[in-house]
Amino acid sequence: MTPIEKLLLENKAWAEEVKSDDPAYFERLAHLQTPQFLWIGCSDSRVPADRITGTQPGEIFVHRNIANLVIHTDVNLLSVLDFAVNHLKVNHVIVCGHYGCGGVKAAMTNHDFKYVLNMWLRNIKDVYRLYNDELEAIPDMDKRADRLAELNVKEQLLHLAKTSIIQRAWKYDRRPHLHGWIYGLKDGLIKNVFEMEPGAGLDPLYRYDDL
Repeated sequence: MTPIEKLLLENKAWAEEVKSDDPAYFERLAHLQTPQFLWIGCSDSRVPADRITGTQPGEIFVHRNIANLVIHTDVNLLSVLDFAVNHLKVNHVIVCGHYGCGGVKAAMTNHDFKYVLNMWLRNIKDVYRLYNDELEAIPDMDKRADRLAELNVKEQLLHLAKTSIIQRAWKYDRRPHLHGWIYGLKDGLIKNVFEMEPGAGLDPLYRYDDL
């Protein structure tokens, strides 16, 4: 049996188990998507949003990329954000990083990861540059990487607040709340590291005055 065949077989077993417990589950799910949360997380396979939050399908809208970045030219992320905020009307947007993040650790090196990854990881290097003095004062490289992961989450939340999507929702709907979290691979616990309430302070340079 190939790995793909095994996945399909496991899917059938899972679907049958769910239907045996709740015969109307899939019919009900097919007509309902009212999540309260948008999750912007890392693509790392060890950080599944629904598993670590105990949420069910339909309860959390998910976007994932390497090192949970919010980049102002990323049309994929912005389309997810637009849909979640303006159509699903989510009340909370969560950026969740994790300790031991491979993307964060890679960005701390001077290794050439070739064209596309180099461009992506440069966004994390920019975060490092902003907090260079604080990070360089941490001698333990693992602890330094963990702190960079926290600071990276903070900066991505600020990037969200700079979008017209979030600012417009803040102005007219007083939502969503923005949450910056870090997940611990070693203990399975989530730590809240940064938050922004609707209308939170932002450098005036990034504020739109004609929304």
